[in-house]
Amino acid sequence: MLSRVTAADATNPISTWAPLRSGIYRSLWIAQLVSNLGTWMQTVGAQWILVDQPNAAALVSFVQTAITLPVMLLAIPSGVIADLVDRRRLLLGAQSTMAVLAAVLAVTTATGHTTPGVLLILLFLIGCGQALTGPAWQAIQPELVAREQIPAAAALGSMNINIGRAVGPALAGVLVSLSGPTLVFALNAVSFAGIVVALAVWRRPARASKLPTERPLAALQAGTRFIRAAPGIRRVLLRSILFVAPASALWALLPVIAREQHGLSSSGYGLMLGALGLGAVLGALGLSRIRALLTPTQRLTAAAVLFGIASAGTALLPGVGLVLVLLVGAGLAWLLAMSTMNATMQLLLPAWVRARGLSVYLLVFMGGQAIGSLIWGVVAHAVGAVTALLIAAGLLGCSAVTSVWLPIRHNLETLDLTPSVYWAEPELVVPPEPEDGPVMVLRSYDVPAEYVDDYMAAMAFVGRSRQRTGAMEWRLYRDVGVLDRYVEAFVVRSWAEHMHQHQVRLTTADQLREKEVSRYTVGEDKITHLVAVQPR
Repeated sequence: MLSRVTAADATNPISTWAPLRSGIYRSLWIAQLVSNLGTWMQTVGAQWILVDQPNAAALVSFVQTAITLPVMLLAIPSGVIADLVDRRRLLLGAQSTMAVLAAVLAVTTATGHTTPGVLLILLFLIGCGQALTGPAWQAIQPELVAREQIPAAAALGSMNINIGRAVGPALAGVLVSLSGPTLVFALNAVSFAGIVVALAVWRRPARASKLPTERPLAALQAGTRFIRAAPGIRRVLLRSILFVAPASALWALLPVIAREQHGLSSSGYGLMLGALGLGAVLGALGLSRIRALLTPTQRLTAAAVLFGIASAGTALLPGVGLVLVLLVGAGLAWLLAMSTMNATMQLLLPAWVRARGLSVYLLVFMGGQAIGSLIWGVVAHAVGAVTALLIAAGLLGCSAVTSVWLPIRHNLETLDLTPSVYWAEPELVVPPEPEDGPVMVLRSYDVPAEYVDDYMAAMAFVGRSRQRTGAMEWRLYRDVGVLDRYVEAFVVRSWAEHMHQHQVRLTTADQLREKEVSRYTVGEDKITHLVAVQPR
């Protein structure tokens, strides 16, 4: 069911610009914009170096591969790392390293030592830095702005990327024509300085913990369990694929359509990209009003319809002017979809697993674009670019229709994911070692017969809470030896992980679910902890 928007929401929407009132967010946003411009300028400079090489077509395509492949390979490990270490220090190290690599590229180009192999290796290493940065950068956003401003911050982030995409290549084209690629590589190296300075002055609150740090493999498994037990997050990932896979056709085939269908030169193609960027900026400017009028599901539906119309119109309409208008609408739709999905993911993820969850989203998003572009290229080769875009438009229409059966959560600003330590400390006679385990926790409930149905419904949510916070297995049993008694049993990998459940992973929302269960039980719940031992 879709929610109704209240009159208060409609009359007092949170401004898209509200996050910029935070000094640290404003500094990082401006620094990121400069860095995005530098990254797109670097891409153009790299492609320019390769256009005169033998097999130029293949080498130029390898530039995008070198930049995007690290995200495909490292997104998930990067998310794990970002949840285990101080995110500020991780970002400082990654940004500083990318600045050094970009400076090396500028120096080798100035001295004539940038062969295609050297260029692609350096681009790949810089791409590894971007992959390491992505999940941590997304994960710090809720630390910079209030929870109710996260959708606006997501819109500003998407606008930032689209401004870089629209302006960076055009600016690089002018600079490369005037002085060659060395200058744009040098400017890209300098562009990282703003982020490094902004991160250096940010005083992120220290988070002391007496618990042992999670091991990387165990942290990866914990993140996987969280997503498996979070239907809301799986729904967002599915909707991302349903939108990005067909929408990638327009991005992939736009150069071909510009040349073959409309007879445009490279400058005309740049104008089309500018129209997409303009639409994204306009979408960000009006997002606060759109959010007040439409639920997240309705925004995704509107985005799919708008992008589908733009895809079909770009393929069929003869006039470039009308196509540019449609591309402005497509840019708005892209901003609407990306900001909605990004904000929903951030609002659904508690702090302890936020980077891991966002890394999966980034992998799905980037992978959908990369693999989708490849598939649409094959389809266009077989049936033509126009037909391929029409097929993509039809799939976007289907994506819009599926929102009836696959809505995503709304009113997430009220979901309280602040950590809550409310479980009683276990009474131990023999304290286990941190890595002892697996650990089985048994909890018995006495439930009067008239409350059993309500109890079962409430325990379904509690079961998912246990699995999200670390349980490898969870079941509810009925004790047939005692009247009206039910026993919850769940297994956690180790004692250390169970202590993370106690002190780090539970949230206020989990606590409310358990209070709901207590309404249907009588007496004191009995809790038993069993630690596995190996018989000799």
